[in-house]
Amino acid sequence: MAWDRTSHRSFCHSTMRLFLLAFLVHLSLHENAAAQGIGCVMQTAASQRQILRCRDGLTIEAEAGAGFNLVDQNRDGQPDAVNLQSRAIFIDAPARSARQGFQILTPQAIAAVRGTQWAVDVSGSWTSVFVVTGRVSVRRVQGNTRSVSLGPGEGVDVEPGTSPLIVRRWPEARAAALLARLGR
Repeated sequence: MAWDRTSHRSFCHSTMRLFLLAFLVHLSLHENAAAQGIGCVMQTAASQRQILRCRDGLTIEAEAGAGFNLVDQNRDGQPDAVNLQSRAIFIDAPARSARQGFQILTPQAIAAVRGTQWAVDVSGSWTSVFVVTGRVSVRRVQGNTRSVSLGPGEGVDVEPGTSPLIVRRWPEARAAALLARLGR
């Protein structure tokens, strides 16, 4: 068999496809291993949302394409926080799993659990936090702005700056649009 330019090109394309497939499998296994390493199991829903179920009942659902990672600050094998850089996540932290100090960290805000279900959305230079049930405390990452406490149906938009955070009851359409992105 002669080794011609067409054979070489075909061989290169096949090799590249195999390499890309192996790389994607590696990334998938690495994400699952990282989640399991801190007490969570990762699933991918049909809509490409990632669902992390942790040992103590904590569930974190990430919108497709969300940029986030779990944080285990005290190295006890369970997540203490989620570092969310883009898109949205939904958190279900039943009262029995609400570890002291569990937080969602974004570039603009820190949202702390009070045994609840809530959603956090990072878009550009702002972060929105919406509470479905329970209570969530929200404060700016920077500045001396006081924290606010959100209850069911309430939300806050956190933008750069030092102005006070304003808690608002979210219109049903806005809440439904965010929750729909998260399969709710």
